[in-house]
Amino acid sequence: MASLNTYYYRVLLPHGAVKSGLIRLAVKRELSVRMRLETDTDGTVIRLWRFPDWLGVFSDVLLRLFRIQVRSEDLAGFLRDLGLMVRAGVPAMEALATLVDESENGGSRAMGAVAHSMLEDLKAGVGMTEAFNRHPGVFPETVRNLVAIGDQSGTLDRMLGESAEHVERMIAIKRDIRTALIYPAFVFASIIGVAIFWIYYVVPSMARLFKQLQAKLPPITEGLVAFADALSTHLPWILLGLAVLVITGVTLFRRSEWFQSRTYAVLHRTPIIRTLLVSSGMAHMTEHLSILVRAGVDMVNSLQILARATKNRYYRSRLTQVSQLVMRGESMSSSMRRVGGFPAMAVRMISVGEESGSLDQQLEHLANDYRKRQEVLIKSLAEILKPVIILVAGGLFLFLIVALLLPVYDLVRQSVAHTMGG
Repeated sequence: MASLNTYYYRVLLPHGAVKSGLIRLAVKRELSVRMRLETDTDGTVIRLWRFPDWLGVFSDVLLRLFRIQVRSEDLAGFLRDLGLMVRAGVPAMEALATLVDESENGGSRAMGAVAHSMLEDLKAGVGMTEAFNRHPGVFPETVRNLVAIGDQSGTLDRMLGESAEHVERMIAIKRDIRTALIYPAFVFASIIGVAIFWIYYVVPSMARLFKQLQAKLPPITEGLVAFADALSTHLPWILLGLAVLVITGVTLFRRSEWFQSRTYAVLHRTPIIRTLLVSSGMAHMTEHLSILVRAGVDMVNSLQILARATKNRYYRSRLTQVSQLVMRGESMSSSMRRVGGFPAMAVRMISVGEESGSLDQQLEHLANDYRKRQEVLIKSLAEILKPVIILVAGGLFLFLIVALLLPVYDLVRQSVAHTMGG
């Protein structure tokens, strides 16, 4: 996958207005970028500047700040409403105009801006497929391909409905993951915060008190005091180092294919994480393939679309290899078996679907099964994490209390002994 380059542009539109913004493309020739911009806007590029490579991270931040952010829930609602109106016989331009009006009366302004841009494109003579394709950051590639199929076959309303259902299923999966992890994450963050407070403030105060009383500190308390002193002295540098480490890791993960591949390879060998990645990855793949195959997309194009849409580098490389083998005439199941990395049950069911002509149905069954597996796994992990976090918190605070109480106990014992001796 070629690295993306960021360009700042200014375009003179046909009606005299000037449009400026940022665009990311996997090309370095300015002529190609100019042609792309002028085709998309029907205008004339008056300025074009490519960001240096070292500004890649900052350009990502700028794009997130200035790009229209559309929530997945609003996208699903837009697709469903548009499909319902098209099915009812409402012309596409009138349907989009209605959605623009709804956005101005309390709806999603971001989605309304996209609908307004699409409406302007349709008025200018652009087809529905191209209107969707001009917003790749809003509409996933699977949705855009379904719209293209529906536009060509006259089943746009059905394809829009399937696209909405697909987006809603992806929303449900992400919501389940967030719901399952929010409690453990909150408790873990609270534990870390309280532990830092104790080590950064309480332990140094107790250490000064012990020093004034000339208390003899046991090894466990000495170690805790030394750690607290080091943390108090070097906390800004520790936080800076952690921030640099996180930023470097995220940057490498986003911009380095090798680092992504190695990361996913390691995660797929980690016991619990591997199960979660296989369930989520197979649910994603079979869901997309089922929709594309049912819509009439040939197998090679379906696999290539899926490879581009899959974020998991472990499966993306394997899907690319599978598509190449299918292009040479092999079946998808035999190609998956040769490439490896796919569950045996999934490969067997796909083989049955290819032999019986019910591939889309078998893929749909697999998608439902893997979604249920993922839901059960996420709920189980959430239930397992709760007692684990409680045990970790209990152990941590037991260690802190013991380390601080031992010198107090020693002081009390010495005081009693001294009193009795006196």
